[in-house]
Amino acid sequence: MAPISRAVMDSGDISRSLRRIAHEVLERNRGLDGVVVMGIPTRGVPLAQRLRDALHTAAGQWVPYGILDITMYRDDLSAQPTRTPHPTTVPPGGIDEATVVLVDDVLFSGRTIRAALEALSDLGRPRAVQLAVLVDRGHRELPIRADYVGKNLPTSRRERVMVTLEETDGVADSVRIEEPAE
Repeated sequence: MAPISRAVMDSGDISRSLRRIAHEVLERNRGLDGVVVMGIPTRGVPLAQRLRDALHTAAGQWVPYGILDITMYRDDLSAQPTRTPHPTTVPPGGIDEATVVLVDDVLFSGRTIRAALEALSDLGRPRAVQLAVLVDRGHRELPIRADYVGKNLPTSRRERVMVTLEETDGVADSVRIEEPAE
């Protein structure tokens, strides 16, 4: 039996969330001086690019952008399917003394972000690290909290949050909750 799936965000909702997050980043940091945006593969990368575009639209200023691969920093490599590492791209000027805004699609246990913090420490010493996620679904296993959240989605552990983005999945942007069929 197929899983039961329900849409909770469409393309317009995702765009509005990223525009709102951009304004929150601007307000919290009193502008964009010293701000760097870094996406966590896979879906955090296009979301970070979109956030960077939204920041440019809102402030008329481009922020440095990079990609932070965390594959080799994960604590669950043996329990996960084989993952191909993505290249890490350090923004021009590096991350030393910058405010790094990490971007990911879903915040769940917090383990991905723990790995990202470890990976960042190998690249340099940022002044601050802030976290922007499209969806926070709860169920944290580590004391990690997002600074910017597109949508809080209380879920059960049985449910899965499925984010699709045109850039990575070739289909229209959406966020769906899937529940296994009984």
